[in-house]
Amino acid sequence: MSVSLRLAASGAISALALLAGLSAPAVAQDAATIAAAERVRDAALADNIALDYVTQLTTRFGPRPAGSSSETAAAEWAAGYMREHGFKNVRIQEFPLVGWERGEESAAIVGANPQRLVVAALGHSPGTPEGGIEAEVVRFTSLEDFQAVPDGSLAGKIAYVDAGQMVPMQTGAGYGPLTRIRGAGPGVAGQKGALAFIMRSAGSDQHRMPHTGTTRYVNGVVPVPAFALSAPDADQLSRLIGYGEPVRIHLSSTAHTYQTTSRNVIGDLPGRTRPEEIIVLGSHMDSWDLGTGAIDDGAGGAITIGAARAIADQGRTARTIRVILYGSEEVAQPTNTGNGGGAYLRSLSPEDLANHVFTGESDFGADRVYALQLPAGAQTGTFADAANRVLYPIGVLRSSEPETEGGADIGPIVQAGVPVFGLLQDGLRYFDLHHTADDTLDKIDPEQLNQNVAAWAGLIWLAADSDVDFRALAPGKTAP
Repeated sequence: MSVSLRLAASGAISALALLAGLSAPAVAQDAATIAAAERVRDAALADNIALDYVTQLTTRFGPRPAGSSSETAAAEWAAGYMREHGFKNVRIQEFPLVGWERGEESAAIVGANPQRLVVAALGHSPGTPEGGIEAEVVRFTSLEDFQAVPDGSLAGKIAYVDAGQMVPMQTGAGYGPLTRIRGAGPGVAGQKGALAFIMRSAGSDQHRMPHTGTTRYVNGVVPVPAFALSAPDADQLSRLIGYGEPVRIHLSSTAHTYQTTSRNVIGDLPGRTRPEEIIVLGSHMDSWDLGTGAIDDGAGGAITIGAARAIADQGRTARTIRVILYGSEEVAQPTNTGNGGGAYLRSLSPEDLANHVFTGESDFGADRVYALQLPAGAQTGTFADAANRVLYPIGVLRSSEPETEGGADIGPIVQAGVPVFGLLQDGLRYFDLHHTADDTLDKIDPEQLNQNVAAWAGLIWLAADSDVDFRALAPGKTAP
């Protein structure tokens, strides 16, 4: 059944919402609360500010690397945008950061038949010496094989890990194994004595557009220059090595780090009767520098701002809804101070933290939401039934699996005990675009974006205008 047909089937319930209005808060499964959530959902599906926000963000500021002047300017603008759309107590929370600039990069196979390779330096990796690096390539097909060679055995060589192409999946499950290689690879290369590290980029596409992404610091540094090869170039290099003859490549990068600051942008829709109880909707402001950060993660900010504004258009909820556009999500740091999620957590007193009752993060593009994961202990019961009643008509199914982690931004408060939900998005094409020059506004489907906003708005209305205590729930108990 199409989304439009499911909405038509739920028209009678939506009509009840119009008659019932926005009643006083009660438990989330009350008929009036459900009807109000359906009304919010339908209004958001028809019209919201999400596309306007992400269009202005990506057009006005383009890419927004963490700590860059464009991230700073975008944060100031976003704070003004939130004020303009009725958010209260809007503030910018600044924190120190080691920034990184890409500079210029190049790679080429050298020898009798030279060929240019398309690469992207990996985030926070150092530049090469002036004039670049030229050396023979040693190929590995897994991180484990790479880790197993003796320390120092790759002296004077360039280490290359080609673990194969990522397979597109709705959940994006194939990404994790490749990010392990990207994060650990430069450190292993340094341990083995290699001059540099290259890898097949972590993406599911076959385009000649490499996927950048952050590396990992080892004892305060990224040990060697590190690069991602586009998929066709990784294929080419692996074939050449497979012929059994030595392959030499030349790498050059002017990347460098610098001291700077990043910032979180925070805005509230204060609760009507229990304003001290806070629901955090998270995404991140920073992006990589190759595209304009539309799906990663301008879309997430658009969805959460759009959902909160759609709720406010229908009335005030009992609890406070807080939207946070986090800074510095994309990059690793030499210490644990340079990330927006950690900076936000450190700003909270124990009492403040205890008043954070629910949180979720949008950081997987703008394609449709297909499933809802609730905190452990809340997957069944009357709240879950109410959420299913509100979300099923727009194609969102209740999952029997709990959400336990959230994303990188809300992760710190989740680890500190804040209950977390997940609205799972279709990721089949996300890693075709992720961290590439192709992450641009035209990749956002407005209809699917609206479905995201509607799902968030309906669910958050249920949670924010109810007295459900997710902290008190435990696996095996029935939700109130």
